[in-house]
Amino acid sequence: MRNKKDIVSNIMDNIRRLFQILNEQSQRIKQETGLTGPQLWAIRVIHEKGPINISEIAKRMYLRPATVVGIVDRLEACGLVSRNRSRDDRRIIWVELTKEGRALVQSVPEVIQGLLGARLEGVLSEDLAEIDEGIGHLVKIFGVQEIPPKPMLSLDLKMTKRKGKNS
Repeated sequence: MRNKKDIVSNIMDNIRRLFQILNEQSQRIKQETGLTGPQLWAIRVIHEKGPINISEIAKRMYLRPATVVGIVDRLEACGLVSRNRSRDDRRIIWVELTKEGRALVQSVPEVIQGLLGARLEGVLSEDLAEIDEGIGHLVKIFGVQEIPPKPMLSLDLKMTKRKGKNS
């Protein structure tokens, strides 16, 4: 059996690895596109399933609809998505990529959040429960279980259309 010090060291190393890959990818995506990881992930979801409504985007991104509304607002301000009311039911609003959004999605990498969700769905339920329990313990150690989750590495920035410049 490993000693406690070695186990703690291994946990710390693994957390560092996770933060490192998230940070590196977020920086790269931001430099290449001017978008955050969650914004790019939303564009990918809309590309794959669009036209799509906010609730469905939220479900596919494992986020709350209110969070997705903010992401879509910023994408719409950049001219990458548009919202259109359903002809059959005016209460339903469909989100779809604009011509610029479709061009962008062809040239950018997959975001880690999307890969994580897809890969977790492929894990056995028993293993998922173990992962969930372990991460739950970490959350309790930090005492942050009451803090509402936000999209990973999301920045609230005003952006110009695909120029990658912040204003």
